[in-house]
Amino acid sequence: MTPAITSGPVPPAHRTPDRHARHAPWPYAQLDVPALRAAGHQAWPIRQFVLKTHSRCNLACTYCYVYEMADQSWRTRPAAMSAATALRAAERIAEHAAAHELPRVDLVLHGGEPLLAAPAELAAPVEAVRAALARRAPRTRVTASVQTNGTLLTRGRLAALAAAGIRVGVSLDGGLAAHNARRVDHAGRPGFGAAARGLRLLARHPASYAGVLCVVDLAQDPVETYESLLAFAPPSVGLLLPLANRSTPPPGGTAHGTPYADWLLAVFEHWWHAGVRRTGIRLFEEVIALLLGLPEATETLGLAPATTAVVETDGAIEQADSLKSAYEGAAATGMTLDTHSFDELLDHPGFAARQLGRDALAAGCRACELVEVCGGGHYPHRYRAGEGFRGPSVYCADLQAVIRHIAGALHTAATATTGRAAS
Repeated sequence: MTPAITSGPVPPAHRTPDRHARHAPWPYAQLDVPALRAAGHQAWPIRQFVLKTHSRCNLACTYCYVYEMADQSWRTRPAAMSAATALRAAERIAEHAAAHELPRVDLVLHGGEPLLAAPAELAAPVEAVRAALARRAPRTRVTASVQTNGTLLTRGRLAALAAAGIRVGVSLDGGLAAHNARRVDHAGRPGFGAAARGLRLLARHPASYAGVLCVVDLAQDPVETYESLLAFAPPSVGLLLPLANRSTPPPGGTAHGTPYADWLLAVFEHWWHAGVRRTGIRLFEEVIALLLGLPEATETLGLAPATTAVVETDGAIEQADSLKSAYEGAAATGMTLDTHSFDELLDHPGFAARQLGRDALAAGCRACELVEVCGGGHYPHRYRAGEGFRGPSVYCADLQAVIRHIAGALHTAATATTGRAAS
């Protein structure tokens, strides 16, 4: 279905702030959500709720999208989510789960640095959601995780998280101090030592260990980076492309060659041909699943609709945090827990656009043979100032190279397996 695109202004009741329309005409000045709904375009319920339980951080990573990029809204928000706001979020989540009969909701405690909260307070937002669901949607189960820089992990915090069934994901730039030069505290002191201690402690509690996220750094050797992370025994590694876009290119640029694909594929070859696979690498596994036609749910690849909402410390309901890399207020919706339900978020133009799949993409992307796998790339990577989010990803060439290489590896593996079976 082709999305309804207005030839004139969006109807007054659905107008977005001038800031959105100025920075991102697609979708804010061009997508007519009421017409979409009238034409039968389905809204998909929210299944993942990111609770920003603490908006400050004990580190000052030089590339952080929350503090160092376009959006600075954290400065005006409370440092921590209050108990009242957490309870209101729980009620809204339960309301949404009951209305859509959701079998599961995923909670992510995020920041800033969520472990700045006292150990006794860490699990309170999750327990509040569980209690609200027990009253209003008893068939809905909860999975919960916390994303941390790892520096504040202690036995006490891990025990509190484990008792509440909250798994722990850690952000790190590699397993050596040299890889983490950009992860420093507010006095410029390295944070790696404390993070490494926290990770070693976490590795002794595998049931609580969700994995490690690592932003690709072209200045570091890819195989060394990957191998060094294995020292912390992560069950999964997420390799993330830096948050960049067509107005603000990534470090090293993408105008010539495919530097990010080259980095990633060096890791892929090492991982793919290893005699023993010691961890999963999410990006590669997602590409493989999508190439095989499996219904992989991912924010960064494929055409699945976005189903993630963010609740800030002040109770504001926002879109995905990664949008803050685009422009000031890019994640804002003007909605709050007190005034809006999560169902209302579904009809926000920015959110509705991320549920359009192929129809939200540029013409060249829609015609590309890799679109089912690439999905146009991560939504923030498509942004261009004054145009919005409908262009190709700033990493388009890199993504094509990665996908084609992995497809070739799968074909080679399948051919070899067929040959052995025939003999």
